[in-house]
Amino acid sequence: MPFFKLQPTARAARARRILTAGASLCALLVLAPMAPAGARESRSAPAPFEVGLSPSGSYLAALVAGAQRDTQAASTYFREALRADPRNPVLIERAFVASLSNGDMTQAFDLAERLVRFDAKNGLAQLALGVRAIKTRNFATARTHLARGGNTRRGDITAILLTAWTWAGSGDYTKALEAADRLNDKPFALFRDYHAALIADLAKRPQEAAKRMQAAYAAERTTLRLVDAYARMEARQGRKDEALKAYRAFDEALPRHPVVVDAMRRIEANEPLEPLIRTAIAGAGEVLYGLGAAGVRQGDELAAIIYLRLALHLAPDHGLAIVSLGDLYERIKQGERAIDVYEMMPEDTPLRASADLQIGLVLESLERKDEAQEHLEAIIKQAPDDPDALLALANLQRSRKLFKEAAETYTKALGISKKPGRADWTTYYFRGVSYERSKEWPKAEADFKKALELFPDQPLVLNYLGYSWVDRGLNLEEAFRMLRRAVDLRPDDGYIVDSLGWAFYRLGKYEEALRELERAIELKPSDPVINDHLGDVYWKVGRKLDASFQWNHARDLNPEPEDLPKILRKIEAGLEEEPLKTGAEAQPATDAKPAVNGGG
Repeated sequence: MPFFKLQPTARAARARRILTAGASLCALLVLAPMAPAGARESRSAPAPFEVGLSPSGSYLAALVAGAQRDTQAASTYFREALRADPRNPVLIERAFVASLSNGDMTQAFDLAERLVRFDAKNGLAQLALGVRAIKTRNFATARTHLARGGNTRRGDITAILLTAWTWAGSGDYTKALEAADRLNDKPFALFRDYHAALIADLAKRPQEAAKRMQAAYAAERTTLRLVDAYARMEARQGRKDEALKAYRAFDEALPRHPVVVDAMRRIEANEPLEPLIRTAIAGAGEVLYGLGAAGVRQGDELAAIIYLRLALHLAPDHGLAIVSLGDLYERIKQGERAIDVYEMMPEDTPLRASADLQIGLVLESLERKDEAQEHLEAIIKQAPDDPDALLALANLQRSRKLFKEAAETYTKALGISKKPGRADWTTYYFRGVSYERSKEWPKAEADFKKALELFPDQPLVLNYLGYSWVDRGLNLEEAFRMLRRAVDLRPDDGYIVDSLGWAFYRLGKYEEALRELERAIELKPSDPVINDHLGDVYWKVGRKLDASFQWNHARDLNPEPEDLPKILRKIEAGLEEEPLKTGAEAQPATDAKPAVNGGG
């Protein structure tokens, strides 16, 4: 089952490499502004691609598109290739997988039927046909397809749980629970108890449902979907205090998640909470969603896409499946498809607003900047007092290096909040970054301190504030304590290790700087700033050929435009000597200026 844990705009970054505005939706789910009402015009504008190639050309184009995870192009090209050789089982299978991953379900089911004529035990084809049968309530047919695929062996989580839900769809809940209990391998106990609880709840067996769900919740309390299912069941069975306790515990770890906020509001207003799963079809969709989300976490992109597509075929309103699929398309650089998926989000779900915000950020990542701006401004116009829409706009402004404007927008967002809480550390941190880049250091310093007050020992803040103090020759003992603590907390973060090394360099401690910067380059060998820094310290310790190599490498790694001229001067003439400034007269080193697109 999916984990939606806090990843605070979640990319690690050293002090001078702050996080990007285009954070994934898993992080942005803490944001929940009101969505624009009324009909929606699609924001997706996929680039056209050529069809009508030769069969071999279509096949090669399909392979390239598949390697690039361009599901739409792959599906189209494989179908074109199949026209010339309609009985080729390899082509049929490839076209089937491409159509399924692209969400062309009618085409995929047709190809699955053709495929099983050649290979009756093709597991994915039989799974797809089983899903089609579940959707049309032909549950006995679905069981047949699952069995024919050879997927009923002990321990096969997909076949076992889907078979359990087909028995529930047939009204035989005893067989459904018996089928679920066949999943008795210890690693799958959580899945077993979770789905058995949902089946028992659908069967109107409240005691068994509560027992099973409580066992699942006791084993895993950081999974949003499980917490939501558990709390809903507790509330519906009259244990509202326990439901609120579960939601609040999750809110402590991931503040202001829209699903949790909405549920707590309903409980406190004595409004009923519907069960998470109300039909056997939706239950089967839940199985596929959980497997798809697990694939996302494990980096199995194609399998995750297929499972999530099948889940959404059964449960098209499954908000978290939409979130997972959209986020996955973003990860594989298919922004247009991500927009298509986010626009599937139902209007009446708490996640609709987060999907709207993410569409704006995807538009920005696609360099459709005017559309992104207009989209976010339209959301703010609908909800001018919503801090989360303002935060999205501020992040966009910061990514464009409009630091003064970003600081003003962050201030507006903070002004709406009633009382700063732990979740607000990111807002103070990013406003501090914006102030620092706008050369308003006193304001920046105050914000970094506030962020640490809200979230003590937060490594990104320790890193940025500690480095900034060293860079200015201020509070050196405390600054190095912060930097060392940040490295202890994130020992494998090359950006943070680089900060500590560069701080040693700024104080003329070149041997210590060399040790840390060589470790940083091992962790992040392709970062231009770290290569530039290592070149500088090599020069200082007399390794001038090594310095030249690192600077040339930094030049070739697409450095920030303002850094490139300085790198070129060093390649040409070496490093100019700089007297170290300390105290109030210190200014940030020009080649240590923070970059806004770092992190990673």
